[in-house]
Amino acid sequence: MQAKILVVEDDVRLASLLQRGLEESGMQVLLAYDGELALKLFENTMPDLVITDLILPKINGLDLCKHLRNKHPQTPIIMLTALGTTDDKLEGFDAGADDYLVKPFDFRELHARIKTLLKRTQAVNSISYTNELVYADLKIDLQVKKVFRKDQEITLTPKEFNLLAFLVKNPDRVLSREEIAQEVWGVNFDTGTNFIDVYINYIRKKVDKPFDEKLIHTRPGMGFILQRS
Repeated sequence: MQAKILVVEDDVRLASLLQRGLEESGMQVLLAYDGELALKLFENTMPDLVITDLILPKINGLDLCKHLRNKHPQTPIIMLTALGTTDDKLEGFDAGADDYLVKPFDFRELHARIKTLLKRTQAVNSISYTNELVYADLKIDLQVKKVFRKDQEITLTPKEFNLLAFLVKNPDRVLSREEIAQEVWGVNFDTGTNFIDVYINYIRKKVDKPFDEKLIHTRPGMGFILQRS
């Protein structure tokens, strides 16, 4: 089936180049030049994946991403922007982006990331699994995207939620940074940065720090493990 891609980019020339390249790769492309139009197009067409700039008229890329992630959590989102600092990337991931590509970029890399995200989404949609993950007193409701520990609700960002869910799906096993990067962020994620450690610290503060028993542990030189202490 032909993948439907929503491209949100206010640079008309770049938007046209993206449209041509994606259509030549066999994809159907919808264009929006501002965030407000992007929301309308999304609701009317339900695309398979969204590529969006950060700096947009009317509704910026971060707010657009947050809105789409809240209403359509399964739709992959790639941020394509000139803002490439670590803080910019963290802000994008916190807003719910699945991937982040800095301009200027190689179209082949963008195409590879699109294919990876679409395959991952198809795989998730084809798997039948329980709506709840439980480890010790930690409970994750996959249907409503909520986390509880000792029946106390814990608020996580989309990326924090995905990272914690991955740990809970693989308990009592050391997970390397490379494996976490591949499964939670995608195969082309830059593992030379400290993103993984930053996000592990984020969820530790929320999931472990307020409670006596610590579940998330570091194995120096190897990675991280979810394990009862």
